[in-house]
Amino acid sequence: MRVLVVEDEIRMADILKRALGEEGHAVDVVHDGPGGVRMASENPYGAIVLDVMLPGFDGFEVCRRLRAAGILSPVLMLTARDDIGDRVRGLDVGADGYLVKPFSLLELAARLRALARRDDRARPVALVEGDLKLEPVSKRVWRGTAEIELSAKEFCLLELFLRHPGAVLTRSQILEAAWDIAYDGTSNVVDQYVNYLRRKIDTPFGRHDLETVRGSGYRLRHREMP
Repeated sequence: MRVLVVEDEIRMADILKRALGEEGHAVDVVHDGPGGVRMASENPYGAIVLDVMLPGFDGFEVCRRLRAAGILSPVLMLTARDDIGDRVRGLDVGADGYLVKPFSLLELAARLRALARRDDRARPVALVEGDLKLEPVSKRVWRGTAEIELSAKEFCLLELFLRHPGAVLTRSQILEAAWDIAYDGTSNVVDQYVNYLRRKIDTPFGRHDLETVRGSGYRLRHREMP
């Protein structure tokens, strides 16, 4: 999942980016209210982690502007103030959840998973293609009855392919969805991870479902394809 973190404290922003990255998310970070609105307006995010106290304008105004623009990404607001009035205000402007600082990073990850479960359109119970099955919330994968262990980034990549079966995904599209915007797009990281994924979901089972489309990108073979 691609996540936007809007947090003005540099150290906290770095901690959040590292922790969410270890969960397998692609994370973009901005440090002020106007930047948060701009980034969320220009990019599709599976979730937005939004601090209340921000330069430019606060998190309430960020959330209000996003909802007014029709941007419906789940928003988890962060605040150092344990004030019921702030929580009510956050929910009133369209936030989906609230987390009071200091908080556990495990709790943050759990709250994002909970928001994902509530968004049925974005997070179905399972993604299935032939005998390949992936559960986004539990982060488990099977080929037939055999469970497959994937790294966080491999899981993110497979989830992307399973959401677009039969479609050719370019390297740029894969980078945008599975890596953050600061990543060096000239590297061969996509090719490396596609190969890692093949070795786990295809090679041990004598399959060739994850295809290279020369000059274009990669495709997960759809069972209805000839």
